[in-house]
Formats: sequence, C-alpha cells, structure tokens
Amino acid sequence: MWEHFDENFGVGQEQGKVYDCYYPSTGQTALIYLFDPPTAAQAPPTPGEIARQALAELELRAIEIGMAPQPPATAVVGVPVWLWVDQPSDQTFGPATATATERGVTVTVTARVTDVVWDLGDGTTVACEAGTAYQSRFGATESPDCGHVFLRESGTRPGGAYTVTATSSWTVEWAGAGQTGTIAMDPLVAQTQVIVAEGQVLVS
Repeated sequence: MWEHFDENFGVGQEQGKVYDCYYPSTGQTALIYLFDPPTAAQAPPTPGEIARQALAELELRAIEIGMAPQPPATAVVGVPVWLWVDQPSDQTFGPATATATERGVTVTVTARVTDVVWDLGDGTTVACEAGTAYQSRFGATESPDCGHVFLRESGTRPGGAYTVTATSSWTVEWAGAGQTGTIAMDPLVAQTQVIVAEGQVLVS
C-alpha cells in the first residue's frame, strides 16, 4: 500500500515525492523517495484462496479398497463380504494438514474423510467409516461395521461381475489471518470388480 506526501524534492530539474510504503509481511511502514509514482500494489489473496493452495499440496486421493474375499477371488451368494479402507493414510483417509503462506498471510488446512459410501453394484449401498480389516480367524462371520451379503450371483452382469464403487466424502476446514472456513470438495472414487457365484452343495 502506497500513500504519498505533497512535499516535492528537486534534484536538478527533476522532482520526486516521498511515499509511505506499508509492508504487510511485517506490519511496518517506511518513507521512500521516488521520482516516478509507484505501481499500484496488487491486492493480496484472500485467506480462502490461500487455503485452496494448501489443499492442493495435500494431493488427496481415493481410498485403497479392502475386501474379503479380495478380488479376483470369487464371493459366494449368502456368505458375508467384508469391506474396509485398506492401509488408510493421510492422503486417502486423513486427517491431513498443510500450511501455505503468501504475502504475509498464513493459512492451515485440515482434511479428513467423513464417510465412505459403498455401492455394491446389486442395488445396495452401505455407508461406513474406515471399516474393519478381515482376518482369517473371523471365518464366515459378518463384519461388525462394514460389510454386505450378496443374494444373487453375478453371471448376468456385464463381464459376469458386480462393479463395487467406494466413494469417500471429505471435510476440509481452514484457519488463518483471524478467519476460519470450509472448502467444498468433490468426493473421491475407487472401483473394483467382484464375481459372485452360487455356493455348491455336496450330497453324499
């Protein structure tokens, strides 16, 4: 920000002015003598704009799908399928934090997944958090927090498989320069294919 005083100072036949210069990075001012008027200062970015810069630095991405049985293994009609976020990280599940500074304005962004909606491809959707990773000791039990039981085999579907889609929704909050806010972010999507077959019953 520049403000000039009316006093003129002559040097030979040239004249200049004394300008009051404000430095936003330090909050200080100084008097500067210039022959030519200074270029108008560009308005600093808003905290919200800087927050978006910080968000871009996070490089968030869709979750890694955890599923039991894990494709390409075949699921069985009537047998529970477990669903979870595999190896969640700052970038795939959060919370992830980044800070950006521009022209003396510093903003910190924090992003985290609020839920994961699973579309199982058979008309069923399930909303979960991170879910529980399957272990062999669980046997054929149902997941305590995120799972599905297919009731029809997938042979009539394109490619003979159901398309399973995991859509993760993020909450993004920022704070800086005495302000706070949120950023709307499109959900991130991961997909896999699962073949579901009828169980075979052996009769002796």
